[in-house]
Amino acid sequence: MKGSGILGLSAGCIALIASVFAVQGQVEAAGQRLKTGATEEPKAQVAIANDAEASYCTPAFKQVLQRVLNACGLVGADSRRGCQPADVKTLASISDDDFNALFTPLKDRGAVIMFDDGSEKLDDGAKKMIEELWVDRRGGRYFFVVARASKTGTPELNRALSHKRANSVLFDIADKFKDPDLDKEVGMLWLGNEFAQLGPEYCQWNVSRDAKKCAAEAINRSAFVSWVDCQL
Repeated sequence: MKGSGILGLSAGCIALIASVFAVQGQVEAAGQRLKTGATEEPKAQVAIANDAEASYCTPAFKQVLQRVLNACGLVGADSRRGCQPADVKTLASISDDDFNALFTPLKDRGAVIMFDDGSEKLDDGAKKMIEELWVDRRGGRYFFVVARASKTGTPELNRALSHKRANSVLFDIADKFKDPDLDKEVGMLWLGNEFAQLGPEYCQWNVSRDAKKCAAEAINRSAFVSWVDCQL
């Protein structure tokens, strides 16, 4: 009995000493935060690629994606706002290279919706492609619509035209599927002719018209549409 009592007393002393050190450490940490003005322990803000995600969801891709989502109203907002060229360059701090790095990896997940010159009307092939892609959601959380206009005309005219093209895609989805969460799922960028003009290599994407007749001019008056599968 005596031995067990001694052991119990020893264990209690050890626990008390550990508790004192723990409290002392917390007091010192609190004092340090008061000196520096920090409110919590610093945490590294590093994007991490998840093995369960698509292969294009690299840390670099996620960092650009996060900036676009924040700038275009898809994170921490009640409804979709969208982005025009000035928003993308200033709010998201995205260069032409960043932009291409963001959307090029989506080739096998998205599609290019073609429009006639000066028009925002969707033809039957475009509607079919948009609707098939919307249904093929898989685990995607955000659906991007990135509309463009060619170099013909003024920047103001082309910005307005690309906005109408983005809305044509949105209205088609809304009319077909009646999704109550649409404004929180669809992110629209209307880029006019001011941002990241693309080359004919993008004709190798899944396009809504005859790919053999596709050219850079057609690509730059189109709308890119794609689900994005990355987790943030």
